Amino acid sequence: MRRHVTLGLTALRATGLSALALLAWNPTAARHESSGGAPLVLLDASLSMAEPKGRWREALDTARRIAQGGGTIWRFGERVTGFDTLPPGDGASRLAPAVAAAAARGGPMVVVTDGAISDAADIPPDLLRRARIVSLPRAPFFDAFVSDIAAPRRIGTDDSLRLSVTYGTAGKEAGDKARKKPGKGEAGKATLALSLAGKRLLSRPVVLPDSGMVTTEFTLPPSPASHGPLTGPSRASLPAGWQVLEVRLEGVAGDAEPRDDARRFVIEVSPQPSVVLLASPPDWETRFLARTLADVARLPVRTFVETERPGKGWRDAVTLESRPAGEVARAVASAQLLIEAGDPAAFTGFVPKGAMLLWPGPGGSRQDGDWYVQPPGPSPLAAALAGVAWDSLPPAASLAELPPDSSAVVVLAARLARRGPPRPVLVLSERDGRRRAVIAAGGLYRWAFRGGASGEAYRALVAGVSDWLLEQGAGSRERFLPVTYETPNGTPLVWRWETPGTARDIVLSLATDKGQRVDTLRFDAGGRAELHLPPGAYRYSVRDGPEHGLVVVDDYSDEWRPAARVLTSQPGAADGRSVPVALRDRWWLFVLATLAFATEWAWRRRQGLP
Repeated sequence: MRRHVTLGLTALRATGLSALALLAWNPTAARHESSGGAPLVLLDASLSMAEPKGRWREALDTARRIAQGGGTIWRFGERVTGFDTLPPGDGASRLAPAVAAAAARGGPMVVVTDGAISDAADIPPDLLRRARIVSLPRAPFFDAFVSDIAAPRRIGTDDSLRLSVTYGTAGKEAGDKARKKPGKGEAGKATLALSLAGKRLLSRPVVLPDSGMVTTEFTLPPSPASHGPLTGPSRASLPAGWQVLEVRLEGVAGDAEPRDDARRFVIEVSPQPSVVLLASPPDWETRFLARTLADVARLPVRTFVETERPGKGWRDAVTLESRPAGEVARAVASAQLLIEAGDPAAFTGFVPKGAMLLWPGPGGSRQDGDWYVQPPGPSPLAAALAGVAWDSLPPAASLAELPPDSSAVVVLAARLARRGPPRPVLVLSERDGRRRAVIAAGGLYRWAFRGGASGEAYRALVAGVSDWLLEQGAGSRERFLPVTYETPNGTPLVWRWETPGTARDIVLSLATDKGQRVDTLRFDAGGRAELHLPPGAYRYSVRDGPEHGLVVVDDYSDEWRPAARVLTSQPGAADGRSVPVALRDRWWLFVLATLAFATEWAWRRRQGLP
């Protein structure tokens, strides 16, 4: 007797296929979660909350009142910390990490802030809507400030010093009211003063913008000279060693916040230039070389570039002022390291006494093409170049043919398009106690221009060559260096481990005008360490190492300036929240599909159906 498919079997098959179709589609549905329980209060502890402009006491009382009955208070700013009653001291207002941690903890979330949050765009909108926000904005006020100083980190006593200073204003409406100048577009006048240890070196009258920031330059000459509106003593008044320069904005009418009127800059002055770079012609190669060399060797680098007409003189690369041949010759003779980059014929009149780095320019026997640098073999620079990912570096743009020298050591070689015989890129030699290096490749600046691993490879190459030429120079024995010599109030000083191998904790002695303190640098797996310090100038040293220098924590902070309020008060989702849940996350749908197909199979077997 032949069996037929019944309505029940059809229903089971339809149920199973429907369940599979829903699982393949995987729609989402909202699930309500209760937010009951003790609230977690996120209290803004950035410097903008501090008195007298901020409303810290009111915010502290508000947070305590909300947390009554078992609630918890966290402080947020530059980082997220536990609750204490200390005045706010963080130099940033970052709410995103605190909101993410509070959401993972669960329960109601309350944010007490002045609304000036720097990372509001990084907070997920659903988490921000969930939070109850209590906004206590600062009263409007006018502020003039100095925001940044850019200058060479190391100079010689015979070098000009050029500083680029950025200053500006904020809160124009409050400033107009305070000065009783309602006229639109009027700008105030002020003075920028450069000083060292309380002694004024230069001053310049400036015009403040209505709102925003502008940049101007100071040039501090090495000898008495007239520089337009600049007045004051010459640069000869700067003593040798580590010094702290201060640029201050003075004479601003109606400025309600004096704590951001000045910035400080750390500079090292050497009695004579340790490195002299001659560029003929100047190009991107010499520009990146000078910048990197001053950083890794931690020595003053003085750069001279040949004028537009070869053989007619030299210019200072910083100020572009003409320099007599005698001055250039004296700098070359006193330098520990001379770098000749470009046309060798332009350097025949100089007599160096120290080490030399030759970097031939375009022309001659140079061959253009894609020259890929190969991993180095055994050499004096093997340790310095360890860890470089050579296969990921961009090729050199050209390569000069070097004369054979049996006494030279080939450190790096390159092949054209990764084919053919290798040709020398970097060779080292030593004769009569003087060390000499030659780099034959052109276009290596592209390593530094790309940044990342390529930038670190360029940095390692320049550091290794300079340390060998200087015979373990100033920068070679230092295990760690400051990444930031100046940092704003409330933000950490950052340090970087420099030598190969695993970084270890360092006990650091810090001397200030108020006394001495001892801190420990704890480096992470990436070789970076942070140190939080109160404002002041700190001369650091290590008992068991050569590391020493000067770092500064400024009184200045971005938090002192008026900022737009990006968060306003809102009630939040006090009664819970809706969480999207995918259909595949519901276990019962898998069970339904399995039972439907299993029951259909058993029923078919019982009736003798295939």
